[in-house]
Amino acid sequence: MTATTVPNRPANHPLDPGPSPDPAQTGIASLGLALPSLALDVRTLAPLRGEDPDKYSLGLGCGEMALCAEGEDAVSLATAAARRAMDRWGGDAAEIGLVAVGTESAVDMSRPLSAWVADGLGLRGSVRSYEVKHACYGGTLALRQAVEWRSSGAARGRAALVVASDVALYGPEDPGEPTQGAGAVAMVVGAPEVARVDVETHAWSEPAFDFWRPVGEAYPRVDGKFSLDCYKLAAERCVGQWLGGRDGEAAREALGELAAMCFHVPFPKMVKKAVMHVGETLGWGPEETVAFFDAKVVPTLGWNRRTGNAYTASLWISVAEALRGLGPGERLGAFSYGSGFGSELLTLEAGPAAAAGAWGEDIEADLAARRLLTGDEYQRLRGLRKVA
Repeated sequence: MTATTVPNRPANHPLDPGPSPDPAQTGIASLGLALPSLALDVRTLAPLRGEDPDKYSLGLGCGEMALCAEGEDAVSLATAAARRAMDRWGGDAAEIGLVAVGTESAVDMSRPLSAWVADGLGLRGSVRSYEVKHACYGGTLALRQAVEWRSSGAARGRAALVVASDVALYGPEDPGEPTQGAGAVAMVVGAPEVARVDVETHAWSEPAFDFWRPVGEAYPRVDGKFSLDCYKLAAERCVGQWLGGRDGEAAREALGELAAMCFHVPFPKMVKKAVMHVGETLGWGPEETVAFFDAKVVPTLGWNRRTGNAYTASLWISVAEALRGLGPGERLGAFSYGSGFGSELLTLEAGPAAAAGAWGEDIEADLAARRLLTGDEYQRLRGLRKVA
């Protein structure tokens, strides 16, 4: 997309006045995704760490971890995804009135990552620009704010650009290392051509130190078992709110109406553990819960298995995959979780552009272009071996 300079508009500009949009007509107008140019198969990592490859590929459910080459980071990924979303949208840059980036890979303690994205796209003038932080939940919060901004009438007919972008790295030999990843998902929020986002959502939060990264530390600290417990509790409470007390057959019917159920994906097996916990709280047997997981959740995990955990982008990579090919009116659920902890369950309804799923071209192009590293190359990338 060619950078466009957007001047400040007078109060009587035709984009500014007008009635509030119908809340039912607000959602994702276009999608763009971006992955970095390198990756490592977790089965290549395993022998470097003295582990059985099955521990990573079967035990955790991981496949490949997306990795950044020199010059790639959360900013470049966010800008690339945003440019793709804007190009696919085809609207005028002057119609963007809000730029919000959800990330936990901030590059400055003051300047928001959104400023780099806006600069890269030439967005300036009468634009609200900021960064949202709440671990992996930040991208969802940015989207919710954009949807509510539009639905309230404060947008005065203008669209929002929302980006979730992160690079997830752990210390070498850390238990989280095989779950690493990176990626960005950008959404133009306006007319629901891709999907309508329901205004009503279901949130749950509790203060917890399950995952955090103190200022000045390069890698996060994780209490793995506690984080899983928090994630399972959050899923239980959010799904329970959505179901409104229904369980057993009534819950089965409600969840069965969804075309897909998407989750934040720290690693695929963590998602399965949460689904099994939710099924148990609903009075389902293990076989029934596994059948639900296989039918409604597994098909949404394909791209995540190729990217690893992309923090704020993780859920939205899953949603982007799930929306692709859906017919108008088909619905899906999206469970967002961020350590600390905050969570929210959203529901979306596919729009007319979902069936074509044009944003799939972004993933296909980036996967085709990226290079899988050897074990030695990965060690050098992490600074563990000197270049010969």
